[in-house]
Amino acid sequence: MKVVILCGGQGTRLREETEYRPKPMVEIGGRPILWHIMKHFAHHGLREFVLCLGYRGKMIKDYFLSYEAMNSDFTVCLGQRNRIAYHGAHEEQDFQVTLAETGLETMTGGRVKRVERYLDGETFMVTYGDGLSDLDIGRLLSFHRSHGRLATVTAVQPFSRFGVLELDTQSRVVDFAEKPQLSGWASAGFFVFNRGALNYLDADPQCVLEREPLERLARDGELLAYQHDGFFYAMDTYREYLYLNDLWNRNVAPWAIWRGQHGATGTEG
Repeated sequence: MKVVILCGGQGTRLREETEYRPKPMVEIGGRPILWHIMKHFAHHGLREFVLCLGYRGKMIKDYFLSYEAMNSDFTVCLGQRNRIAYHGAHEEQDFQVTLAETGLETMTGGRVKRVERYLDGETFMVTYGDGLSDLDIGRLLSFHRSHGRLATVTAVQPFSRFGVLELDTQSRVVDFAEKPQLSGWASAGFFVFNRGALNYLDADPQCVLEREPLERLARDGELLAYQHDGFFYAMDTYREYLYLNDLWNRNVAPWAIWRGQHGATGTEG
């Protein structure tokens, strides 16, 4: 099954890190957040990826073109018989990564539609290049197959970005909650689509997946939500970047399930 990762946005709210690189290349623990996302999928057996490139996509191409050299010892033979022999085997040996230019200003729906030719199966996944989770992808896929509809979105209960006040009629604060969990559900990405869902998209740069396509899928009864009550965190701001790095550095990163429970220290790929 192919996993489409949206990597083309400009990440303007994280300008401290994205001025010169795309947000999926912003590092957590010395590795791009994109690497963390791919490792999560690989842990669940999904190792075929289609990356939708846009803003500074060349940096993502360069990263994968040099991946073997940067993650292995190697011997290089110079001269006319030039060749390189890599030594050892990193844990990403069987990753298959398709890097597709989908336009600098193209919106999310247009990007997915533009990589349709690389999606050769009946079912595929789509997610964002800046969101980390400990989501059990096997359970998500089982849920999707069980309901038989065209699309599944992973839903989480979000937390407020602000402290919430409860006031009485005289404007006195009777309760204060620092960034409480909100009622209701929000999209975390981690979509599962049957191929028929591509008919709801078009390659127009203004096609936004989260608007008309998903709204129409919902109206047609073809969109269900998988409720995830575990960890999910999107890296939108510099403060969130620092928070995710702190979790990783303290070996308590919940998304790093390939390292052991709660990201405990172990052999790192």
